[in-house]
Parts: sequence; C-alpha cells; structure tokens
Amino acid sequence: MKLTVVGAGYVGLVTGACFAEMGNDVLCVDLDETKIARLKRGELPIHEPGLQDIVQRNVAAERLHFTSDLKEGVRFGTIQFIAVGTPPDEDGAADMQHVLEAARSIGRHMTDYKLVVDKSTVPVGTASAVHETLARELAARGVQIPFSVVSNPEFLKEGAAVEDFMRPDRIVVGADDERAVHLMQALYGPFQRSRDKLVIMDIRSAELTKYAANAMLATRISFMNEMALLAEKLGADIEQVRRGIGTDPRIGHHFLYAGCGYGGSCFPKDVKALLHSARGAGQPMLLLDAVERANERQKHVIVERVVQRFGEDLTGRRFALWGLAFKPDTDDMREAPSRVIIEALLARGATVSAFDPAAMTEARRLFARHDGVHFAAAPMDACEGADALIVVTEWKAFRAPDFDRLRQVMRQPLVFDGRNLFEPALMRALGFEHVSIGRRDAAQPGIGWQDAPQVATRLAA
Repeated sequence: MKLTVVGAGYVGLVTGACFAEMGNDVLCVDLDETKIARLKRGELPIHEPGLQDIVQRNVAAERLHFTSDLKEGVRFGTIQFIAVGTPPDEDGAADMQHVLEAARSIGRHMTDYKLVVDKSTVPVGTASAVHETLARELAARGVQIPFSVVSNPEFLKEGAAVEDFMRPDRIVVGADDERAVHLMQALYGPFQRSRDKLVIMDIRSAELTKYAANAMLATRISFMNEMALLAEKLGADIEQVRRGIGTDPRIGHHFLYAGCGYGGSCFPKDVKALLHSARGAGQPMLLLDAVERANERQKHVIVERVVQRFGEDLTGRRFALWGLAFKPDTDDMREAPSRVIIEALLARGATVSAFDPAAMTEARRLFARHDGVHFAAAPMDACEGADALIVVTEWKAFRAPDFDRLRQVMRQPLVFDGRNLFEPALMRALGFEHVSIGRRDAAQPGIGWQDAPQVATRLAA
C-alpha cells in the first residue's frame, strides 16, 4: 500500500518506518525542513531503540521517503495518517491546530479517495472535526471526492515503541464505514498473523480508549506512590507490598513501582486533556484530579528529603544526579521529574552535576541559562565531590555501580534513591546512608501489633 504520514515526530516516524518494514511504500511529511534534511541523511531526531536500523534499511530499499511538501504528501498515499503533535494549552486542552491544518491540506490537494487516519492522541470528537474540515475544503473547491475518517490511536511506550508497533497486543480502530474498515484490516493484516488483534469500535469510543488507557496507567503510578508514603509512616516496605498485590491476576505487576512521579509526553498531557474534556462535558473526574495532584507532589518528595537532611539553604552543596529523561531508553525530558528536582535545588543555592545515557543534548538545551548545572561524561564523574547522589531515572547502567569507588569519590556516602534501585539493607552494609521511597531497612524497627492502638488514635485524629 501507499501511505502518507503527516508528522515525522515520535509517533509519525515510528509509524512510517514500521509500516515500511512490512513492505508498504511510505512518505513521511513534516514542515520542519531541518528535520527532513536530517532524516534524509539518516539522522534521527529522537532516541528510540531499534528505530535507526529500520529507518536506514527502508530508506535504502526505497520504501521510506521524506518530504516537507504537503501537496506531494497528499497526492502520494491513499491512506493519510495524521500524526502531528497535540501539545497542551494553558488550560490543559489539547492544541488541535496542527491536526486541523493537516486536514485542511488534505482537503485542498486530494484528487481521489483518501482514508484519513487520526493517529495523534486527540480529544473525543476530533474525527468529526476533521471530517467537517475536509468537507469544507472540498466544498470551497467545488468538487465532490469521497473520503473516510477513522481513529487509530497509538499505544507505544517510549523506549519500546518499535517492539510495540511490530508486535501489538491490540490495534484499536474507530470507524463508521465498511470501506475504511476493510482498508485498515488489510493494512494491519501482517501485524496479526498469530491472532486477530484488531478491535473495531465506533470512532468516539476509540478516541476515548486512548485517554482512558493512559489515565488508568497514571492512576496506578500515583496510587503506588501514595501507598509508598503511607508505608513509610506505618513501617511497611512498599516493595514487599508491590509483590504481594502484583501476584493477584486482577492487578498484575505492571506500573506498580513507587518513585518520584511520572513524566513524558503522554501521561501528564493526556490526564490534563481528559480532565479538560470532562469539565467541558460537565462531568467531574474526582479520581483523576487526585491522580494529577498526587503526581505533582511526588516530584517534590526527593527535594523535601534533601531539605530535611541539609536544611533549606543549600548554598555550597553539590549534588550528583543520575537520570534526566523521564524514563529509561529515551531522551525525552518533557515533564520529567529531573527538571523539577534540578530547578528546586538550584533555587536553594545548590549546584548539580548530572549524567544521562541519552538525554544530555536535550538537558543542555533546557538548562543552557543555568550556571549551576554541569554535565558529566560518565556517572561516576558526576559524583566527584558530591554531598549526595540523587537517582531519578532507572537506567540499567545505574543498577549495579562500583559502590566502593562511589563511596570514595563522594564527600559523604549518601544516596537519595528516587526509583528504589538499591536494597536498603545492602546499602547500609556497604556504608551508605540510603534514602528511598517507601522502603524499609530490615534493621529499622517497624510498627508492630502492640503499636496498633496508638496508630489508630493518630489516624482517627
């Protein structure tokens, strides 16, 4: 099939490259001429494991092409994927200008049937708006050309997007006409040879499914962070709690890790957009409001513990920070907890020496005007002379450091473990002061049954 993907960002590039890998002829369109020039040279604008090889292989095979010419893009593919950004407005609403502009361009230049696919994460009702936009453009031209609009939300995890696309657990398609359904079935056939993974539903339900999925995952994270803070108060260990509830098949093990909050391009934006849609519909979302508030609080927990240890004035203090990206295997720092932590430390007079395996270029751009942030060439270099190490992102490279050397290069052996990478008892045995989130060292006294009356009294108060 001949496909056009409008938008060569994270979703668009992965979508285009993976469809080309399955033998389709794909043209990716982006108005950013610098990005298109880089892609034509084989340079990727994002860090995503496995994507570089797929892009280079399919460019060489002449199945994957790039252009900044929208008219060329519209004329190219029968199926037109809209995969442009939908950043949040100040009120949390998804900014739809790029989606609707893509629809206008398709309407201006189409000369035969087009299946327009909303791949971007968009609010419920967007497909209707895209349909109306296309109809207006065709009417303005005085032509009648058939077209269909469907919703096909992406469910890609940053750091595992290629695997998610090539081996999906489900493919959601919202459509209301038979021709569109048949085309989507044919397009996704190669991705579901082992079993039927296509979930066909009405368009509005498909649009809501994407938001509901991300909101549910965000809820699990915030819930576990709430439980971790409670576990500390009660003398329990959140890691043992996680294992205990994760064995329940109704709950499972995924997204149950306590830490310093979620970030990235999806969860924060989509929670805000869903809350905005709910307010517009006159339907309060009490749980989701709490999820967002809990996450914002969680991003400050590590800083609060630093202040408890060193005081409000951190002038002259130097902190090593491992991890800048919001999660491993990506260079994405949008809404990353590291940004909140660094800015809070700088505001109190501290300096920060940071390292991340992938996000250093983005971090240098974001903190270019901050004299107090320095970037190290290696994890251990960041810890030279540091008053404490703060672990923010759970990269595999951070899981088993040389603790003897770490203790030697730091001013004092103190680790604020924002992702619970290290076992408290082991850290204590190695001579480290270890501050975690919801963990309990076996040597620390917990709250026993004999303390129950006092605990009950405190909780009742």
